Amino acid sequence: MDYQAERDAMIRTQLATREIVNMDVLHAMASVPRHRFIPSALVDQAYDDCALPIGEGQTISQPYIVAFMAQALELTGVERVLEIGTGSGYSAAVLSRLAAEVYTVERIPSLAHAAQTCLRELGYNNVHVFVDDGTSGLPAYAPYDAIAVPAASPWIPQPLREQLAEGGRLVIPIGGRGEQLLIRLRRQDHTFRTERLSSVRFVPLLGAHAWEADGTLNR
Repeated sequence: MDYQAERDAMIRTQLATREIVNMDVLHAMASVPRHRFIPSALVDQAYDDCALPIGEGQTISQPYIVAFMAQALELTGVERVLEIGTGSGYSAAVLSRLAAEVYTVERIPSLAHAAQTCLRELGYNNVHVFVDDGTSGLPAYAPYDAIAVPAASPWIPQPLREQLAEGGRLVIPIGGRGEQLLIRLRRQDHTFRTERLSSVRFVPLLGAHAWEADGTLNR
C-alpha cells in the first residue's frame, strides 16, 4: 500500500474540505504515519475517515477530529502541551510537530508502553509519556500553554484548569457518555472564557476528577 498517497488523499478529502485551514496542522497530519499507530489487522483502514479500536476498550480518533483539536489549540511551535489520554500515541505525534514539547498521560500501562515504543521508533523525541491518572494532570511540568483532552468528561477537571498557563487554551469534549460538546477554554487575565466548537463523540475520560469505570461520577 502507498501510505503517502493514502495520507495525501486523507488531507484532500477529509481535512482540507472540512474546516481544517491551518497549513501547519495540515502539514503535521501529512507527515505522521497513522498506520504505524494502529493494530496490524486494521492497517488497510489506517487512513479511513473513522475512529479505530486499539485495544483495552480505547480508540484512535478519526483523523478529522485529531486535526480539528490540534487546530483549536492554536499552536505556534513554542508551546509546552499536555495531552490527557495517550491512547495509541498518534495525536501526541501530530502535536509534537506543532509544539516544542508534548507531555502525554495514559492510565493504561500497556497502551502507554506501546505508544512510547512507537513514538521512539519514529523519532518523536519531544513527546514524553507518563502512566498516571490524567484527570489530575501532570503538575510536575506545569503550567502548560495548551492542554488537549481527547476523551469525554462531565466537566473540566479542576486540576487541568489550575495547570493551564496564562494565555493558554484547553480543548475538551464535555457531556454525557453518548454525545458531547467540544469546547475551548481560554485562561486570560486570570479568568476563564469558554467557546463552543462542535458536537462530538469520544470514549469517556476515567479518573478521580471525571468518570468511574462503572459509569458513576467523581467529584
